[in-house]
Amino acid sequence: MNLNYTVKNNKYKTLKDLLKNYFYASDRFISKLKREHRLIVNGKEVYINYELKFNDRICIDIDFEEEYDNIVPTKMDLNILYEDEAILVVDKQQGFAVHPSQNHFDDSLSNGVKFYFDKIGLKRKIRPVNRLDKDTFGIVIFAKSDYIHECFIKQMKTNDYIKKYIGLVQGKLDIKESVIDAPIARVDGSIIEREINENGERAITHYKILEEYDNVSLVEFILETGRTHQIRVHCKYINHPLIGDTLYGNECEFFKGQALIAKEVEFIHPISRKKMKIVSKMDFQNRKSLL
Repeated sequence: MNLNYTVKNNKYKTLKDLLKNYFYASDRFISKLKREHRLIVNGKEVYINYELKFNDRICIDIDFEEEYDNIVPTKMDLNILYEDEAILVVDKQQGFAVHPSQNHFDDSLSNGVKFYFDKIGLKRKIRPVNRLDKDTFGIVIFAKSDYIHECFIKQMKTNDYIKKYIGLVQGKLDIKESVIDAPIARVDGSIIEREINENGERAITHYKILEEYDNVSLVEFILETGRTHQIRVHCKYINHPLIGDTLYGNECEFFKGQALIAKEVEFIHPISRKKMKIVSKMDFQNRKSLL
């Protein structure tokens, strides 16, 4: 996996300038490239302050072997939506945590990805770009290098990374399309539960009703921020909690766990610079017959 660039103008004076302002590489990553002798122009290693010239060809190999033995590899069926040299995109089933924990030491999605990476001979740390609650379905992206992970974090800050969810909520909403702008904070005394609190972090959720049933609505959510449990807390705040969300709503006899799917993601590919859209294959099966 390479960062490629051919100089056609004088927009970037030095190699460091190019790395920081075109490739958006961090100082930490640039130091790593220097340390590993990866700064290559016209087939030869150069210094970081090399002055770029017309037709210079920059080709920087960003593949670094990494050992990551803290995650136990566990064989599992991964629903792979997309994969290339930079990213792996998986459709997560309900009931799987993204990260290993004390309660999910060897059965998280990351354990399955570690097994898959070992199987294909890819020595990389496991870097989820986004996180989903254990009982939320849908898209999880894994970055195959620290540089790729940094690119996604920057895109989240510039709103080039767009996340769309669909969920089933209790009742019918009077306002069919709106924005929820309400700050979220941790509940005192709890390490899990969140609440609306004026002293919390700003949280913005756009929603739109897609379908309505007897006493349930199918809603599309677009997150402008990414707070823990954001959709779940905001749905409770407007008195329409997610179906099956026992932490912020009520149990549901036909749906276990919150009815929420990370349905779609749009981003700019860190290597090709092309805009991409990936859609989850998950859906609420037979929802019309159930509701």
